[in-house]
Amino acid sequence: MSPPSSASSLPSSKPSAAPPPASTTALPVRSISTTPANLASGGSMNPKNRGGGGKKDPRVQLIRYHLQHSTTPRPLRLSRMRSLRHWTIHRAWMLFRRQKMSEEELELQRMYKSMHNACEELRALQGPGDKNAGRLYRIALEKKGIFGPNGVPIEYARAQTDTPGKEPWDHSWTR
Repeated sequence: MSPPSSASSLPSSKPSAAPPPASTTALPVRSISTTPANLASGGSMNPKNRGGGGKKDPRVQLIRYHLQHSTTPRPLRLSRMRSLRHWTIHRAWMLFRRQKMSEEELELQRMYKSMHNACEELRALQGPGDKNAGRLYRIALEKKGIFGPNGVPIEYARAQTDTPGKEPWDHSWTR
């Protein structure tokens, strides 16, 4: 097989078998695009927007503005010295917070121990052989009347949630 020559790719000058059409009409050339012609030229299908560049909808402008302008600030780009200062201040703040939290925790532990010791004193105030042994302790922990006349002890309260509890109502509960 020989490669095609340039002469064979040209149309031949020999007359073709089919006669040319009697009259030729010029057909409009259609583009490949599927966009309608009025939109391709920059026009609009919406009659409101057809009039020579009228007012733009402020709602659309507002949406575009907020899409392009983020509310989050740009990330910090710090030099070495500024970064070192930032890190030092941050660590000092974290140490201060940790120290403050540990002080608060120690204060809560001290208060708990104090309450525990007071309850132990009430329980051991009267001798073990006495029939009133622990009476003051029981009275102190009864919590009678501290929730108001018709109050409910806080132990029976339940945090508000979106879903109902496992047991919706405790029918066996009595005072």
